[in-house]
Formats: sequence, structure tokens, C-alpha cells
Amino acid sequence: MAPKEKDDKPIKINKWEGAAVKNALDDAVKEVLTKKFNYVENFALMDGRLVICGIAVGVAMFALVWDYLYPFPQSRPILIFSVTTYFIMMGILTLYTTYKEKGIFAVCIQKDSSKKENVWEASSYLPKYDDKYNLILALIDGKTRQRRETSIKKSVANYIDVNGSVVNELVEAEVTKMHNSLLSERKEK
Repeated sequence: MAPKEKDDKPIKINKWEGAAVKNALDDAVKEVLTKKFNYVENFALMDGRLVICGIAVGVAMFALVWDYLYPFPQSRPILIFSVTTYFIMMGILTLYTTYKEKGIFAVCIQKDSSKKENVWEASSYLPKYDDKYNLILALIDGKTRQRRETSIKKSVANYIDVNGSVVNELVEAEVTKMHNSLLSERKEK
């Protein structure tokens, strides 16, 4: 017999903490896409954020080393340049997360019978002081590049039991229903 995987345990969270609830539900949705449907997760969207942050940290580290080697009066122009560049990079990061990521927490690739790959995107939001979990599942067709999406808005109580554990079967049923509706919509066209 194989040893039990750690994924077999239900995820237990503080059900009164909105961010923890959203993250746990997001993880459950991502697990359905990657494990049930066997889609390959694509990290390019997150890599963009890492590149922006890496540049900002690199500039800050350069300023730190330069200031150590050439103390303040001499390093003033480099420090001004570094602080300005860091500020600009953080502005770019804010724009990137707001307009490019748009709350997307999973991008998965579905290999099609042709060489074109369908892209599945899952995004969500949970308003502060609200129990309505908003999940948006989008399909970008590999051939036509046409984007179709479906969404749900339900209380987190539909997916979390009284002990604070995510009920994966309920999340899986909901995601599967959304997934199948997008696939059937694709076949009809």
C-alpha cells in the first residue's frame, strides 16, 4: 500500500477570516483543474510579477552596496536614481496586478487533439465583510483565441463545513459544472 498523501487531509481554516477562506477555496479550485482534469498549470502570469519585483529588489540591493562602498555624500545620485526606480517599479507592479492579473489565481493549459492549446483561467474575489465568494472560470479557445467565461456567486457556507474545513466534493461539483458548461457552449458554436 502507498503511504497516504498529505493532500488527503481536509483543509481546515479559520472560517471567520475572509482572506484565509478565499485562499483555501482558490486552492481547492486549482486542485480540481490540475488533478481532476489533468491540466498543466502555467506560471507565466506569476513570473511577470516576480520579474518586476526582482528588478525592484535588484535596484535596492545595488543602492545598498554602492552606499556601503561610497558613503553618502558620494552616493547621493545613485541613491536618488535607485529610490526613483524602485518607486516606478512598484507603480508598474500595481498596474500589472490590477489590469493584467485581475485576481487570476490559476492559469492551466489543456492540450487539445490539434496542436492548439486551450487556456483555462480561474479568478475570484471575496468582498471584505461579505460571505459571497465570486468565482469566474474562463476558457480561451486555442484555435480561435475567443474568450468565454462563466461565473458563480455563492456564500462560502456552501463550501465550508461548521468545523472550518473545505468540502472538496462541493467545490469539485461546482467547478465541474462550470467547466462542462463552457465546453458544451464551445461545441454548440
